[in-house]
Amino acid sequence: MSRDFICLMCPNGCHLITTLKSDGAVEVVGNRCDKGLGFARNVLKSEGLKPVGRIISGKARPSYPQATLREIAKFWGISLKAIRTNLIPEGSPERTVFRVVLEDEDKRFFTLEEIVPGSYHNKMRIIRTLESLSQKGMGKIAPYRLGAEEQYIQKYTEGFWQLVPFVPGVALDRERYLYEGWRAKGLSAFLIELRQKTLGDPFFSQDKSFSMKTYIYTLLHQIERHHPQIMPRVKEVVLFLGKGFMSVFDGLPVSFCHGDFHPLNMIWGKDDLHAVIDWEFSGVKPEVYDAANMVGCLGMEHPSSLISDLVVNFIRDLKAANLFSGNSWEHFLEFVIALRFAWLSEWLRKNDEEMISLELDYMELLIQEREQFYRAWK
Repeated sequence: MSRDFICLMCPNGCHLITTLKSDGAVEVVGNRCDKGLGFARNVLKSEGLKPVGRIISGKARPSYPQATLREIAKFWGISLKAIRTNLIPEGSPERTVFRVVLEDEDKRFFTLEEIVPGSYHNKMRIIRTLESLSQKGMGKIAPYRLGAEEQYIQKYTEGFWQLVPFVPGVALDRERYLYEGWRAKGLSAFLIELRQKTLGDPFFSQDKSFSMKTYIYTLLHQIERHHPQIMPRVKEVVLFLGKGFMSVFDGLPVSFCHGDFHPLNMIWGKDDLHAVIDWEFSGVKPEVYDAANMVGCLGMEHPSSLISDLVVNFIRDLKAANLFSGNSWEHFLEFVIALRFAWLSEWLRKNDEEMISLELDYMELLIQEREQFYRAWK
């Protein structure tokens, strides 16, 4: 679990990122002095989290003087007025080396990001995807800005930089949003429009379709070798999927998908969806991929949300739009379960035993209570 916020202990305004480690310690990245460690502890406690253990300092993210950021901003013709350290961009901070919100002389706001050089080609793929969607009139996205010499990504000294308009939002109430049915309209409308804007376009059909079936069986072999203690539980889930889902998977219709579609990868207003962000995993996938990922993530927050207005309305709207084939809907729950293997892989990579166990608990619950979910979603 990661959180990011601005430290208020001194005028430096450090951008802190906290990560709960498997041993109960909280790693803090971004602090330039020990005051940040104490501030992180107090924030976590104020949010009602369980008392934390040790607070440790992790590898610091880079920091740049305003003069440097002013020079970089000029690549996009921006006359820098202020660095807005009080504003934190939405989305995962792990996908950039450094990011900050800039305000220009016209009171416009932008998010400036430094990227890992090795991610250049993937970032350009994302930029071109958003560029194409924007040209087609796709709403609720934030395309990147074209800079000097008609280049989106600019090189400054040894770093690579990109710029996107800053979209303000309202933080999600992590307990309430799971049951707020009004959010379903924006979520379903986005997926419906994404399908309409990408259907039949060669640009969105050039990738090979992702095979969850192959992914699961590959992961199964890795688990058997490196984590044999959880194999009995994992095998039971795979056996369930093997009863029908695995044999039809390769025949399910595909389409262009966001690839990581869930509420925390979105910018919300008070009563509407403002933008969908974090397109790192976009590409051609089974058509229900985004919807199944959304439902699975909501249920992981709390299983009761799977029969709440948000999930029920979301599925109802997608069915009313005839967005997916009957075969895709027939195996929708199995697809929700199958996608959890990607999350299980992440917990295994981090050696997070608590989340590994919780993920397996969740898969087993989806199987055991499937009739209840079928009734709610019908």
